[in-house]
Amino acid sequence: MSDSTVSVSSAVLPLTDLALTAPALANSGGAERYTRDVIGGLHRLGVRPTLFAREIDASLPEAAWIDVQRLNVRWAPRKLRNLAFDWRLKRCLRRHHPAKIISINHTTHADVAICGGTHPGSLVADGRRVRRSDVWQINLERRVYEHARAVVAHSHLMARELQQFYDVPSSRLHVLYPPVDTARFVPLDDAERMRVRQQFNLPEDRVIFVFSSTSHKRKGYDLLEAFFLQTTLPVCLVVAGRPVPKTSDKIRYVGYCREIEKLFAAADFTLVASVYEPFGLVGVESVLCGTPVVIAENVGSAETVTGAAKIGFSRNLPGSFERAIDQALERMERGQARLTDPLTHLVYNPSVDQHVAELYQLTAGL
Repeated sequence: MSDSTVSVSSAVLPLTDLALTAPALANSGGAERYTRDVIGGLHRLGVRPTLFAREIDASLPEAAWIDVQRLNVRWAPRKLRNLAFDWRLKRCLRRHHPAKIISINHTTHADVAICGGTHPGSLVADGRRVRRSDVWQINLERRVYEHARAVVAHSHLMARELQQFYDVPSSRLHVLYPPVDTARFVPLDDAERMRVRQQFNLPEDRVIFVFSSTSHKRKGYDLLEAFFLQTTLPVCLVVAGRPVPKTSDKIRYVGYCREIEKLFAAADFTLVASVYEPFGLVGVESVLCGTPVVIAENVGSAETVTGAAKIGFSRNLPGSFERAIDQALERMERGQARLTDPLTHLVYNPSVDQHVAELYQLTAGL
């Protein structure tokens, strides 16, 4: 297993006819945001890839930087669409097979397969029984990782799952942490932080903990709700994203936040408590905004944050979360909560161009 350390300047190799596969080119999070980042990074390297995807939003700027191959699989039942995509791609590749293929979704035709999470890992974390559709997905993932010449894991946590569930050998495993928009996620000065706190009507007499989520069960909201509803400490949980079941003087809901970077920067701490989180960009985004994270040890991005930027806790150890909150309050009392040099608290360069350069060199070198 290797960690790539190549620089951007050394990454440009003579690779032409490159293709990407992805769920969609769309203005949303997760795999779609990562797809846009990879396309943008390749564009700045002078590379124009072909994109095979289910949906293409032609209004996005990245649409002008690719050759589009839309694979319609809406005819297939939802649980079978990943398999249908792989089948449609195989038919397309009979006419033209690119020199190299990087898969952001699951396809057995990739030279480089990106792993942002494993299906067995999510099942174990959820404690859910295996259904027939799960078997289909697991079998597809197994074939993807067996056929790929290189497998990129977005964290060492994911690398371990790839070895545990799919026996991917270390010689084909590469850990590349995912990128963040380093121009967007930046600290605010004291005056701007105060303005944003007033904008969101955040209480001035409490320590502010931000929680950003559109999937509360997976993100571990139940743990946070149980604590903040009953605590007498001078704290406030500020939730952005999906609505919460109930609010109180200790739990505020601020709706879907299109400028989440400002909320991160205005907060005192960011909470990351996911039940299953292969990486969790929120952790890195918060640190880049100068705000430490209180983060569960099972979250992938916890391995990238160091020193004063992180207060860790275990979801499985009673009292661990409560002790982490106490540590956060102690730091506030000492005036040591803000991060003055965020990049020194990350173990990698989170820029998009650095990530794409490393991915490109790995692919070109196969």
